[in-house]
Amino acid sequence: MQQPQRLFDFVEYQAAQRPAGVMLASKINGAWQTISCKEVMQRSRDLASGLLSLGIAHDRLEPEQQEKIAIVSQNRPEWLITDLAVQQTGAILTPIYPTVSPQDFAFILKEAEVKIIFFSNSELYERFRPAFDEIPSLKHIYTFDEVPGVDHWSQLKPTAEGEQQREAVCDRINSETIATIIYTSGTTGAPKGVMLSHRNIVSNVTDSAPLFHFARKDDRALSFLPLNHIFEKMVTYVYIRGGLGVYYAESMDTIGDNLKEVKPMVFTCVPRLLEKVYERIMAKGHELTGIKKAMFFWAVNLGKRYDNIKRGSAWYRMQLALANKLVFSKWREALGGRVDAVVSGSAALSEKLIRIFSAAKITVMEGYGLTETSPVITVNHLESENRRIGTVGPVLKNVEVKLAEDGEILCRGNNVMVGYYKNPEATSREIDAEGWFHTGDIGVWVEDRFLKITDRKKEIFKTSGGKYVAPQVIENKMRESPYIEQMMVVGPGRKFVSALIVPNYAQIRNKLKNEGGQLPADDEALVKEDSVIKLIQQQIDRYNPEFGHVEQVKKFVLLPSEWTVDNGILTPKLSIRRKVVEEKYKNEIESMYETPVVD
Repeated sequence: MQQPQRLFDFVEYQAAQRPAGVMLASKINGAWQTISCKEVMQRSRDLASGLLSLGIAHDRLEPEQQEKIAIVSQNRPEWLITDLAVQQTGAILTPIYPTVSPQDFAFILKEAEVKIIFFSNSELYERFRPAFDEIPSLKHIYTFDEVPGVDHWSQLKPTAEGEQQREAVCDRINSETIATIIYTSGTTGAPKGVMLSHRNIVSNVTDSAPLFHFARKDDRALSFLPLNHIFEKMVTYVYIRGGLGVYYAESMDTIGDNLKEVKPMVFTCVPRLLEKVYERIMAKGHELTGIKKAMFFWAVNLGKRYDNIKRGSAWYRMQLALANKLVFSKWREALGGRVDAVVSGSAALSEKLIRIFSAAKITVMEGYGLTETSPVITVNHLESENRRIGTVGPVLKNVEVKLAEDGEILCRGNNVMVGYYKNPEATSREIDAEGWFHTGDIGVWVEDRFLKITDRKKEIFKTSGGKYVAPQVIENKMRESPYIEQMMVVGPGRKFVSALIVPNYAQIRNKLKNEGGQLPADDEALVKEDSVIKLIQQQIDRYNPEFGHVEQVKKFVLLPSEWTVDNGILTPKLSIRRKVVEEKYKNEIESMYETPVVD
């Protein structure tokens, strides 16, 4: 395959090589419907022609002059077809998370001066409709579903003139042309628009693709992470490059069913989703009785000890082989029965989960990157020699990484963004004169070639005694407990470290019910129960010895409500907005420091 220069080149190549092969698929009216490589290419060309007929300025390809076209949609074939079409008009696709606040929605559209926007359905259209009057640049609104009173995207029909313009524009588009502006949600401040060129994303696709050597042409991948996120978008082009059909899950609630139907060989996820899969499996395990229950937890305990490098004794390996046949084979069946790898990113994944799933022959390829790096910087490989549990893997080919004196991870390469849109000051703060992008993450090398993330530079804090504390390390470790759902360590400028904890109510109810406890049905009342507080204290006491004295959690408060994107506590990437949490729960935090700790 000739090295492509632009993202739509991958589709053009597949349309020529395997025109009838499946490229995209979605479930409509209860049945999976596929779209061939040739059809995806033609639909994107036709849509580009129709868009150009609206009068999109296509004679200049500098970021400030390029038209901006937004999309607010869940994953579906129309999303990618729109992405491909916009690229071929010389405009810039500006995707917006469906869960973004109306305020951030208006901010993004105004700053980017969006002219055209696509919505997937009436629900999203109505949600953001009040902001339309605030966007003077907005001229056209289209929907993928039929919505009364709104133009349907099928009205954008190709014309002879539009096709001539499309061909002329494509001839001028090169690797330096901006392909997309992705606004990072961030945990503080206004969103920043990350400008990514074709070279940025294509280089990351090309350099990541060899790691998917296990993927067979004409096989399937399941997609459910938001395409607004560069991780899922980039990996989608890896799938396309490799000739895999991309099947879009119906929703987050149907992933289990869709996995069984599609039987993919690979999918991407964020840690929270894999944790929920594990929790559901464990819940079923607790429902078992007798020998079946004993066998289930025997297998899980074997999995917790798994290490792909230190493979254990012959006796351990023999037991693990038996566990795979009797127990873990059912786990694989629940994921469709053919998954070779799960690629995890966005946040740290519990080592325990990596060990257990990998022991069950569901290899977890944990990686690391940012929107600004298109995104992959490092990733663990499928083969054992290039995979280390507890790290985010070796550096991707053609990407440079070094650690600053304070441990901050710096990255340089073709994958590093062009800059922040209309924000040269922020660009110069993050990319230094030598081209190194400052990630804001702290890391260390393991065995001189595997990167391990230890914390966010901005989230490390000092206690009143002047001691540094890295909260994410503590949070990630303690969340290995089945009874701790979410956790945020607090203590900047305080005498000791404390924590806000959202318990895993299902696991707690199951355990205490089995022990004969009478529990209130209401979660708000549950967190006040002495038995629940005692159980969480036992978890804290279990993990505290793994940390230095100053890092140990001395007090905690249990919270009755889960932190979500909808309630504004999590970003769309599921990162905690720490400032929001501190403000929302300031009384609870203060209550932990009203009385001193007796050590």
